[in-house]
Amino acid sequence: MLVAFSVAPSGGQDASVGEAVAEAVRIVRESGLPNETTSMFTTIEGEWDEVMDVVKRATEAVAAVSPRTSLVLKADIRPGHTGQLKAKVDRINSILGE
Repeated sequence: MLVAFSVAPSGGQDASVGEAVAEAVRIVRESGLPNETTSMFTTIEGEWDEVMDVVKRATEAVAAVSPRTSLVLKADIRPGHTGQLKAKVDRINSILGE
């Protein structure tokens, strides 16, 4: 499964958005799961339980520095398929002739 998510502190004066998001991204990268971070989302690939555990830990890290936390999540659940983080983009690039 692929999960694209965005987590950020919301509310409160003291929370540094950049530092909180960086901590969430660190948790994703240290998970060992295939991942990619863009300006809007971090996408991770793995089995349901392992992906959701990483999302939970990343969200908890942000929540630790903010009285309120925003989480946006989108999942592509496709049992039996792996390597889709790159393969989906490769298919589009192939169609485009790139």
